[in-house]
Amino acid sequence: MTANAVEPFRVVFVCTGNICRSPMAEVVFRALADSAGVGDRVPSTSAGTGDWHVGERADERTIEALARRGYDGARHRARQFGRADFDRSDLVLALDRSHERILRGWAHSDADADKISLLMSFDAGAPTLDVPDPYYADEAMFDEVLGMIENASRALFRQLEPALRPAP
Repeated sequence: MTANAVEPFRVVFVCTGNICRSPMAEVVFRALADSAGVGDRVPSTSAGTGDWHVGERADERTIEALARRGYDGARHRARQFGRADFDRSDLVLALDRSHERILRGWAHSDADADKISLLMSFDAGAPTLDVPDPYYADEAMFDEVLGMIENASRALFRQLEPALRPAP
């Protein structure tokens, strides 16, 4: 995982409907990159494995959980992951193992499959590799999921950041 002086390192976060977990990850990761001054070097986006919510805003509980922690998720619009996402992404981050299985099934080459990782695999202290889906849960679960995503995103960013800094 390296970025060079010309090409940015593109990251896409993937969950089921692209209205809860993956928008959280996209927003959190973008905030980390922007805060470090490398947002243009590591653009992030998100997508869902399903098409149920294409064009919709993030779930209101997602937007509210993000806002409680100082993030803005209001501009998000859901979309479905597609073949072109493999071509235009350097790292495809699944939010749970079911998404990982689906993405591996969609990969058309070893190069595509090699781009896929679980977001939680970057957090050495995580008790699970799966970020639970808060969709059918309460506000507290959205906050808990956001905390998991923040921890894993920070760990991911710490790993990527040295490669994102311009050479002296």
